[in-house]
Amino acid sequence: MKKILCFGDSNTYGYIPSSGKRYDKSTRWTGILSDISGFEIIEAGCNNRTGFVDNPAGIMQTGYKILPELLHSQLDVVILSIGINDLQIFYNQSMDDIKFGLENLIQITRAKSPQAHIIIAAPPQLNDNIFNGHFCTMFDRGSIAKSILISGVYKNIAREQNCHFIDLNEIATVSEKDGLHFTAEGHRKIADAFWETLQKL
Repeated sequence: MKKILCFGDSNTYGYIPSSGKRYDKSTRWTGILSDISGFEIIEAGCNNRTGFVDNPAGIMQTGYKILPELLHSQLDVVILSIGINDLQIFYNQSMDDIKFGLENLIQITRAKSPQAHIIIAAPPQLNDNIFNGHFCTMFDRGSIAKSILISGVYKNIAREQNCHFIDLNEIATVSEKDGLHFTAEGHRKIADAFWETLQKL
């Protein structure tokens, strides 16, 4: 049975934009992917996890520090679906910082899981609804602008590093509730897209 590590932030965890709770396994994309694929899906999403910078919440929320602990040589696929929290005002990350950060995650993955296919998932684009929800003080218009550019950065890196690429923005849009997290319908579409890619590996 193939082993798939799904590494990401709250949209991988299954954060519900209307309540702040977690979608059940049959609703979040990682759980749906498990059902439709029959593969061993390792759910490794975490709320407020950054990918590339030190998170004051600790190691679990700091992507590049916790990722090595989740990787091993028996993984067949590693999905990296992370990066939107690095655009929070507090971290002041440039697009070059994002580029170098993603490249670092790829290097970490290949060092610990050299046989694994890597799928890079560009995070969702933020919109003005972010200012109406609980996360209004964490992001600004600069964050929105960067979130629009990040897909292109991820796509280029995936091509350069010989990784597979999925742009979540072409599959689903974020909820109007908070401008950051996916609806249940979006999770279904995302699971289907990952399954389509996995069948080609």
